[in-house]
Amino acid sequence: MKKEKFHVEYIFDKVSRRSLWNHLTTPPGLSAWFADDVLVNNNTYTFVWNKERADAEVLSIKPEISIRYRWLEEEDENAYFEFIIHTVELTGATSLEITDYAEPNEKSDSIDLWDSQVEELKRTLGI
Repeated sequence: MKKEKFHVEYIFDKVSRRSLWNHLTTPPGLSAWFADDVLVNNNTYTFVWNKERADAEVLSIKPEISIRYRWLEEEDENAYFEFIIHTVELTGATSLEITDYAEPNEKSDSIDLWDSQVEELKRTLGI
């Protein structure tokens, strides 16, 4: 079954763009909310959860704006996950847009997982 792209967006009222960026791109930042441990070797990030490992390569990066990762074991070569930081013009708040792919019957579960992960991200950012 072909995976479908989906987007979710989260608003962060009082967070610096740099602090959010560091939580999306650095091993200490990512291991605070996304994985138990994160290792980086050149362009490859190794994410560790309960001793399980998954490698992702960075496909593109625009400093303090966006980063796109692709799981190395992903069969769908078009699938990736991406973090994009926006500023909400009306309020000045920072928003995080996440793009990901999931099987149609797993999309709701994937969104629920992102929701819980981003709640942990907000907690680590102190909001």
